[in-house]
Amino acid sequence: MVRFNGVNHLAMATGDMDTTIRFWRDLLGMRLVAGLGQPGYRHYFFQISDYDLIAFFEWPGVTPVVPKDHGRPVRGPYIFDHVSFGVETESDLWDLKDKLEAAGFRVSDVIDHGFIHSIYTFDPNGIPVEFSHNVAGVDVRRNPSMRDSAPSQMTREGPEPQPGKWPEVTRATPENQRTVYPGAGSELFHGRQ
Repeated sequence: MVRFNGVNHLAMATGDMDTTIRFWRDLLGMRLVAGLGQPGYRHYFFQISDYDLIAFFEWPGVTPVVPKDHGRPVRGPYIFDHVSFGVETESDLWDLKDKLEAAGFRVSDVIDHGFIHSIYTFDPNGIPVEFSHNVAGVDVRRNPSMRDSAPSQMTREGPEPQPGKWPEVTRATPENQRTVYPGAGSELFHGRQ
């Protein structure tokens, strides 16, 4: 079975990379670790943790979205509600709250969700952002907890991946045919333009 090691990167969009850099690098403290671009296009990456990144495409004409409160139901086409970043300590959560408020960003009160404490805000692009700290002694990764009063049959199958629900691989790509092609960003490390 494939073992995932985190979110390699989330890819967002902005029309103003400089303001985005100011927020993610200078206010939140996430290092700007890679960037590529050409006229009309930029793609920059910020380090969340040792394993995780958030990236932004800068495209002309992109404007901030109208803020929608985190978790508020919507109708019609919709693909993204919010992203939550974990912080190491409860104190980090309060420090972030103070820092965001000092910079003029609206920030929620600290909310107790039982297994995490969280604050909510929006970045300059209107992206809904949550910051969360795990409650000591409560780990839903180790001890899943389902409190849905009307779970679907699929939910009742439990937390573990269910084998046999998808077709098995019958034609694996042989190692001698595993070709990796250069794409955007390879010029940063391979010297190609």
